[in-house]
Order: sequence, then C-alpha cells, then structure tokens
Amino acid sequence: MKFDKKSEILITCPKEIPQYLEKELKELGFPVLYTRKAAVATEGTLNDCIFLNMHIRTGHRVLWCLDKYRIQNPDVLYKNGRKLPWEEIIPSKGYFSVSASVLNDTIKDTRFASYKLKDAIVDRMREKTGNRPDSGPQEDKTVIFLYWKENDCAVYLDTSGEPLSRRGYRTNPNKAPMQETLAAAVLMATGYDGSTPFVNPMCGSGTISIEAAMIATNTPAGAYRKNFGFMHIVGYDPNEYEKVRTKAMDGVRKKPDIKIQASDISRDAIVAAQTNIKNAGFENLIHIQRCDFRDSHLPKSGNFILVVNPEYGMRLGDQQMLEPIYEALGDFFKQKCKGSRCFIFTGNLDLAKKVGLKASRRHVFHNSNIECRLLEFEMYEGTKRVKTDEETSG
Repeated sequence: MKFDKKSEILITCPKEIPQYLEKELKELGFPVLYTRKAAVATEGTLNDCIFLNMHIRTGHRVLWCLDKYRIQNPDVLYKNGRKLPWEEIIPSKGYFSVSASVLNDTIKDTRFASYKLKDAIVDRMREKTGNRPDSGPQEDKTVIFLYWKENDCAVYLDTSGEPLSRRGYRTNPNKAPMQETLAAAVLMATGYDGSTPFVNPMCGSGTISIEAAMIATNTPAGAYRKNFGFMHIVGYDPNEYEKVRTKAMDGVRKKPDIKIQASDISRDAIVAAQTNIKNAGFENLIHIQRCDFRDSHLPKSGNFILVVNPEYGMRLGDQQMLEPIYEALGDFFKQKCKGSRCFIFTGNLDLAKKVGLKASRRHVFHNSNIECRLLEFEMYEGTKRVKTDEETSG
C-alpha cells in the first residue's frame, strides 16, 4: 500500500466531542471536511495517519478511506469488496479483523455484514496470493472498518487498531473510570493549557490529572502506545513512525513549571492513581494525597483550575447518600476556592442542583451512554449561594 497516497480520513470520537476534535485538527494543520455526530473528517495520507495517531487527544480511531460506493444488499457488498486490492494491504500470512457500523434494512445483525466483507477479503487474498490470512475479533493487527448506512457504504483502514482512548498508561482502572479521550476533552473545555495550577479532588484512577500533565508537558497522546493498526499494513515503514515519534517526543517539556494536586479519600483509588501516574512518568509532577476533598492542598495564590468528577448515584452510589457530598462541594468552592475556576463533571443533574451555586457555563458531554454536564463555577470574591436550583439544571 502506498503510504503517500491521499484520501479522506475520518476520525471517530464520543458524542459531543467533535467540536474539540475539530479544534485539534485545525491546530495540527489539517482541514475539516465535514463533521458528524461522533466523527470529524479531514484528508491526508497514511503517513499523515501516523502523525494523527501520535498527536490526537480526543479521537478514538483514525480511519483512512479505501473506497466509497452505493450498495443495496450484502451480495453487492461482497462483490465490491472483492474488487479492492487486499493483497496490497494485508500481509498474506498476517491477521486481520473487520468491525462495522451498519444501518440497513437488509441487515438484521451487524456481524453478518462484517462476515460478508471478511469473506470477500479472504476470497480475494486466496485468489491473488494463494494464502488465506487468519481473521478474528482481535484488533492488534490489520483492522478494516465498514460503515454502511442505508445505501451509502464506505470501507476504511483503521490505522489506530485498538481505540486511542487506550493510551497505555492506565493499568489499574479502579472502578468506573473516565476514558482518557473524554478527560482530554473535559480539560479542553476548561481552557486548561498547563500555565495554571491544577487541582483534581476525587481523582479516582488519576486519568484527569495524568491528561492534565500530558497537556502541560506537551506529551503526545500516543507516547505510551507500542502498537497501532498502521504497523500491520503492507508498505509500512518503521522509519517513518520513528521519525514522527522522535519529533513528537523532542517537543516534550521535561521540567515544566506546573503544579498538579490530586487527592481521593479511597485507599484503592490512591493505589490505582499512583500506579497509573508512575506508568505515565509523572511522579514528580503530580502530587497525590489521600484525604477528603475538603482537605485538599490548594495553591495559595487562589488562581487555579479545579476539576472534580464525583459519583453520579447511578452506577456507583445511592443518590440520597450523595446529596450531602454535592452540598459540601458548594461550600468548599465558596469557602476555600476564591479566585479560582471550579468545574464539576456529573451525570446527575438533580444532584448538581444540591451544589447551590450558579454555574456560569455548562458543557454537554456523554460518559458512555450517560448524558453529562461539565458545570463551571467562577469563584470570585463574594460569590454567594443562590436561593434557587434551576440555574444548574441546563
């Protein structure tokens, strides 16, 4: 496969995150062709995909378009699938997987469409090379992605393989962790760029703090990954990857003047966070303590960004038991965080009302299938508790 051939690149992401992915692409010098509900399209070569896999923080998969066409049924999918030069893409003695997103009346089970395309690939490979590559569900080798909606079909090379949310540093996830890509988008929404002290009470497994440290040090998102889908495409040049990686790592700020404070009251959470922080190499940048959030070490200047992701009362705890915690967060912000900007990420708007402070801004996100809000509170001197709850319910 020619790695310098240009085609459309579709980068998938969680819902409500395309605006942040668009911003990343533009800052990296890539055009935005169009935006979907959970994806942004640009264009470039497979070598550009290597670059994007290394740098994109908010995207899940970098998909390079092989072909687009109109089809009506699985037989036409098979016919068109056999026309693609798979012998120039998949190593003849390699391994590949096919994943799919399908919305078509002729398909009752997405797996059937995947199997049909897989059969086309195998039959073409056997005809052209005399060998049949192995195939299965694992995404650690060559990955093909099928998008089929009504009569519109597109076949992509998934140059990421496993989703980019799996950075590689989080070996201890603790319970109900926030995905790395979502944490990066949340930090972008706060405006955090590493120049302001950062505080992360209720840090859980440490994902938000680690992503903050990556931004502050300019550590590329793909720094910890050892394997990508593009490494298993015919024509892949390891030297190109090393060139991209070396340049990215040369831009890392080794000793940044940053202050990141993380804390959690749970012993298990602290153990998980410490493990993940060590894996990421940020033991000297992230100060972590076991304590109640009200006892968190705060910068004396008062000029800091604080992000907290409390339990929602849906998956981890009982809502009634959590109400005092949300109320205490409001008091904590008011009493100890004057001069700062505080953010609560929550999937429970009823609990958010218990904070009792007027949110200056509200950002919509999705954590898995839960619609969430990132509520911003600007804690100026004299911020007062409001009498009504409605302000935080947007």
